Amino acid sequence: MEDMLFYDRMQFAFTITFHYLFPQLTMGLSLMVVYFKWRFLRTKIDKYNDAAKFWMKIFALNFAMGVVTGIPMEFQFGTNWAKFSELTGGIIGQTLAMEGMFSFFLESSFLGLFLFGEKLLGQKLHFITGFLVFLGSWASGYLIIATHSWMQNPVGYEILENGRYVLNNFGALFSNPWLLPSYIHNQMASIITSSFVVAAIGAFYLLNNKHNDFGKLFVKTGVLFGLVSSVLVAFPTGDLAAKNVIEYQPVTFAAMEGIFETEEGGSEIILIGQPDVDNKKLDNKIAVPNILSFLTYQRWDAKIKGLNEFDESVYPTNIPGLYYAYHIMVGLGTIFIALMLIASVQLYRKKLYTTKWILWLLLFMLPFPYIANTTGWYTAELGRQPWLVYNLLRTADGISPTVSSGNTLFTLLGFIGLYLLLGLLFIMLAGKIINKGPETTKHI
Repeated sequence: MEDMLFYDRMQFAFTITFHYLFPQLTMGLSLMVVYFKWRFLRTKIDKYNDAAKFWMKIFALNFAMGVVTGIPMEFQFGTNWAKFSELTGGIIGQTLAMEGMFSFFLESSFLGLFLFGEKLLGQKLHFITGFLVFLGSWASGYLIIATHSWMQNPVGYEILENGRYVLNNFGALFSNPWLLPSYIHNQMASIITSSFVVAAIGAFYLLNNKHNDFGKLFVKTGVLFGLVSSVLVAFPTGDLAAKNVIEYQPVTFAAMEGIFETEEGGSEIILIGQPDVDNKKLDNKIAVPNILSFLTYQRWDAKIKGLNEFDESVYPTNIPGLYYAYHIMVGLGTIFIALMLIASVQLYRKKLYTTKWILWLLLFMLPFPYIANTTGWYTAELGRQPWLVYNLLRTADGISPTVSSGNTLFTLLGFIGLYLLLGLLFIMLAGKIINKGPETTKHI
């Protein structure tokens, strides 16, 4: 049974990690496409329209990869996690169906019109199709996170005699206090990814002295969007999300912050340290006294419960993984703010486009928002363990008893091989689009 649980979790973790490499770019990029198209309508400067069409090609490629890699996860609900689907399908099935029927079809339908219908529609209707693509992608994220929020903080449900969970208050699903902070935090993180991608491609063009006008536009846009989103992902959205954790999952908060013992007179914030779970302590830690209490409760002496105040049966199952994922996310977020602030200062001084070390940094930082987003989701998922639905359904009780660990391992290896090929194909196609650069055409 332990092997079955391990391989079921590994397979889902691998497939969803690879899948989310693509939606995190599309959600943020859809907003930037709308921005470029809006700028074109305001100024009638062709480069904004060309930029919108260029980035929509990248969006379309990411969207296609997201669809291909997202479908297997839906099947896993019925294969590896059949018991979870049986018990909770009356709740999570509603939001997942709404995401597929409304958001996905809205996004995919108007994506085609944006890519191929500019001459037919005219510029204003073309802008509306781009806006509807943006609306569909963000609505998709909202419905997925509504599902996730219910798993983190179940509300508006009742348990039937057969053990199944059903909604008795549909509105509670969308007024879940966990939902809005998590959603906005996630969307700001997706804008960070798209900002760094846009800025990195712009830096690539400037460093190679090609498509310089677009290089400057992409760097400027990426830096400005990146600065705003990097700040917002930390405060207020990250702060509100953390407050939800400490209110609804205090044992998770203690584990991700590395608090093994409750401290009287205020809790320190850990900058660096290695958790020693066996001995319940942090090794080689560097900490700042009382800061965590102030950030959490706005009081220097506020008490934050440590792991010692909870039964070990409800501890997160992978405390080191949770701790490191959280601190990697926070550390990278701090670096993002610093880099985008420095780049913005240079932009204001009109020296950014010729400051090569910043351009190289923007190019070098391209993969790190993906790492930050991934570790952010790992923080949320590892923090909820050992529960599939927090305090209601344990992960071990949600797997399919009839799917052997050998079958799951075999299909996991198949997914790894297939996704490796898909990843290489994506890099080749994206590289071809980027190397060719935006097409310069006159507006209609």
